[in-house]
Amino acid sequence: MRVVSRQDLERHEHEMLSEDAAFADSSTGRLVPEQPDPLRTCYQCDRDRILHSKSFRRLAHKTQVFLAPEGDHYRTRLIHSLEVGQVARSIARPLGLNEDLTEAIALGHDLGHTPFGHVGERALSHALALHRGLNPNDPSNRRLFSHNEQGARIVEVLERDGHGLNLSREVVDGILCHTGALRAKTLEGRIVALADRIAYVCHDIDDAERAGLLRECDLPSESREILGGSSSERIETMVHDVVSRSAQTGDIEMSQPVHGAMMAMRSFLFDNLYSHGDAKWEEPKAYAMLMELFAYFIEHLDEVPDEYRIHDDPPDVQVADFVSGMTDRYAVRLYEKLKIPQSWKRR
Repeated sequence: MRVVSRQDLERHEHEMLSEDAAFADSSTGRLVPEQPDPLRTCYQCDRDRILHSKSFRRLAHKTQVFLAPEGDHYRTRLIHSLEVGQVARSIARPLGLNEDLTEAIALGHDLGHTPFGHVGERALSHALALHRGLNPNDPSNRRLFSHNEQGARIVEVLERDGHGLNLSREVVDGILCHTGALRAKTLEGRIVALADRIAYVCHDIDDAERAGLLRECDLPSESREILGGSSSERIETMVHDVVSRSAQTGDIEMSQPVHGAMMAMRSFLFDNLYSHGDAKWEEPKAYAMLMELFAYFIEHLDEVPDEYRIHDDPPDVQVADFVSGMTDRYAVRLYEKLKIPQSWKRR
């Protein structure tokens, strides 16, 4: 039986992929140079490093939309990351782009998320602003903590007990640029940014319907007519549209009608699910809890684990690293231990 080597895989990429793909043997490399793996390309190695990292495993117990939901079928950050990977690969494959790079970015794109979803980002931004003597209500201070920047920090600095994962620069760029105004340098990274939005728009509707918070008939009728009447139909419509439009333009894009329908659906979710409604009634408690945990560890820096203090970072950065890395349930248990008298808990 013949062994397929890394060099074979790299040659195969040049034979099979589009000239616009990010080829593994053309990577700009890692922060710390390494000897190449004999069997895997650099992007395959990166995917495996992310998959086996502690921060990836913690995503299994971090909120996607619903805080502490009752039921086994609501999505967590881990499930969301896997679904983004599936959507992204479905776009990359017919465009002849690098699936290994796409999957690595997709699996790593949410590593920097806090416990309790986006409310955790807002709480840590608020806590950092107060600690630094800044106005937490100033719009310029509302993103002092952002999960995409934290994700890049995790893979470059914090993972492996402070040594980082030493990923290829293309993967780090894709993690950093998957949200907001930033734009990934590779087409594969841009696919993940769009696949992330496709996945959460479709699957958050699915979870909201399961929770009884939305019905299919509640969704914007024009968007449903364009995208479809179920999550699977909507994903298929958008994936096919991205592939078709991107093949025409040479960049990763949606057609205007489909993009408009998706954004209208997203706006509906912000108005009826993300910002208000029954899915969010516990958020003030989570917000206050993370603020208190941050304040406690700023005053007790010696209780922050060594892996977060190995580098010469300011104390508030070390505490933000620690608190943001917690799972939902770990944060709750730790808060109970620090803030609630044990005798009360036993009653």
